[in-house]
Amino acid sequence: MITGMHAPRLLRVLLLAGLLAVGGAGCVSTAGGLGGVQFDDDRERGRERDRDREAEVGKASFYAHRFHGRSTASGETYDESKMTAAHRTLPFGTRVRVTNLENGKAVTLRVNDRGPHRKGRVIDVSYKAAKRLGFVRDGIARVKVEVASKPDDDDDDDEDHDE
Repeated sequence: MITGMHAPRLLRVLLLAGLLAVGGAGCVSTAGGLGGVQFDDDRERGRERDRDREAEVGKASFYAHRFHGRSTASGETYDESKMTAAHRTLPFGTRVRVTNLENGKAVTLRVNDRGPHRKGRVIDVSYKAAKRLGFVRDGIARVKVEVASKPDDDDDDDEDHDE
């Protein structure tokens, strides 16, 4: 039996260790090592990720008309008639295939901005893209976002590369 000043501290340490052990039981692992780990919290927030296939499933929204003509995070001017999108982490210039899971319509977009800035959303698309995906009226759609191509890193025309 442990007595004295150390008993409450030991009890807190054991309680914390038990909570950590139980808290880790809520994650679901998929094939592919750490890259495929999916947490219950992600699904509850409306985001399902499968990093092995570079795809996300979640909610998409589109830019309001008032953003037309404003600068994007990449420095480009937002044009609602272009096929562009905002994504939190993908590099600018990445092409993504966005599929509306409610009607099967799909488009390819180029990432040129950061966002979305609302919780539970995975991508913001231009007005034209939302129109083609068929969710302008509803404002939000459940979509799958897949990386179609990443920007080329070999665009350094002003440098000589000796190999």
